[in-house]
Amino acid sequence: MYEGTDLEDYMAEIRERVCSRCIERPPGGPPCEPLGKRCGVEVNLRELVEAVHLEHSNWMGPYIERFHEGVCAHCVNRPTSQCPCALDYLLLLAVEAIEAVDERGGKTAMQRAET
Repeated sequence: MYEGTDLEDYMAEIRERVCSRCIERPPGGPPCEPLGKRCGVEVNLRELVEAVHLEHSNWMGPYIERFHEGVCAHCVNRPTSQCPCALDYLLLLAVEAIEAVDERGGKTAMQRAET
């Protein structure tokens, strides 16, 4: 569904807009996984991008529901003490980051849903 470079673009934007504000980020992160923190973004990037692409709303409610159903429900962190992850409170910034990458790439909301 997504090429590696697409996901790299999303990750770079998320790291700038989201990770920089994460209070759970270990010293020297991101990336966080090599530092012992299993990050919800790093573990679920593809699912996060897909969840955002399936919603088109000016309100965060639908994004939150889609995130919990499509990402959290299948996350490897769910049965651990690392759940809920920082995305729970940083989701708005993640949505904005993903949509910014899409806008730079010229993707409309309909095209995002089709990817």
